[in-house]
Amino acid sequence: MKVLHAYNLHRGGGGADNATRATMRVLRDAGVDIEAFERDSRDIPQNLAGKVGAFASGIYAHSAVREFAARLDAFRPDIVHVHELYPLISPWVLPACSCRGIPVVMSVYDYRLSCPTHNHFYQGEVCTGCVGGRDYRCIVQNCRGSLAESVAFGVRNMVARHFGLFSKHVGLYITPTRFAAEWLVAHCAVPANRTAVVPCVIDIPPDTVDPVQGRYVAFAGRFVEEKGIEIALEAARLADVPIGVAGDALHYKNYREDARTHFVVTKDKHDLAAFYRGARCFVMPSIWFETFGIVVAESMSHGVPVLASRIGALAETTRDGVSGLHFEPGNVQDLAAKMRRLWDDDVLCRQLGQGARAQVESMCTDVHHGDAMLAAYRSVLEAR
Repeated sequence: MKVLHAYNLHRGGGGADNATRATMRVLRDAGVDIEAFERDSRDIPQNLAGKVGAFASGIYAHSAVREFAARLDAFRPDIVHVHELYPLISPWVLPACSCRGIPVVMSVYDYRLSCPTHNHFYQGEVCTGCVGGRDYRCIVQNCRGSLAESVAFGVRNMVARHFGLFSKHVGLYITPTRFAAEWLVAHCAVPANRTAVVPCVIDIPPDTVDPVQGRYVAFAGRFVEEKGIEIALEAARLADVPIGVAGDALHYKNYREDARTHFVVTKDKHDLAAFYRGARCFVMPSIWFETFGIVVAESMSHGVPVLASRIGALAETTRDGVSGLHFEPGNVQDLAAKMRRLWDDDVLCRQLGQGARAQVESMCTDVHHGDAMLAAYRSVLEAR
């Protein structure tokens, strides 16, 4: 089988980029002939010309569409697998697949199809104002905090919707969780039989740690409001437990360390793994609809239990009382109580840590991911 993967890497990296690369690695290991059509947002100049160019390519990326068509004719794939296409590729590459009779599958890691800014989060709260094709709300509300950017994001979604670039040309939408698949069906007019759930693949270590020996509650992720870092820090202070935070502390506006709060800069996946393995539990305090939460699965793979907001897919990726504990999104007191409970209860901590590892082994291995992805590919080939 020959598969062409098309994706636009994000300027700041992140889970979606890691998931894309991991999928390609697993498929290559499974014997699939993979080629990549890649663009990188870090190549966009950070000046007015660069922003104007990114806006234009988000609407229609002339050079990318032309080069993509040439790649289709040269490689002649059986399937095209697209991931993030904005801003340097654009969904106008999809009609080129249809006119050649090549089926398309699309990995959906966020809410781009129902929210121009991808996360349904506005002014500190979940926002569904654009659901139902109301992409203009992104402009009216100035969701990006820059009218020019809000116009760019809103218009490119409106153009894609008007011409049916996704709905007419994507044969199967692959999501990492049932929640994300059900969202597409409920809010993006995607038929249920055109969705497939394939959890993200995780590098699972050969052994686990005893979380009872952990020295802190761990948080890892981008330092943005929707990830809930302030909630985690305040809950740790209220619970009087030490907290370790992995990320770029120098770019965190509220950076401050004290006797119970420690920031760690992880330079690579080995540093991040060591950070997970030093924790008693991992906290995921997001206040938006996460579609998976790769850091959750990564920490679970080391046998570390998770405290997760009961919101979006997190209620699915962490099973309450099995691999972790749920708390009400944004509720500092509830999170603090759960932190204290795991800090004081060694038996429960070990039990949930073992459940966390077992859950990841049941859904996030190379074998599970590869088998599920190949099954998805075969389904669109058979439908064709």
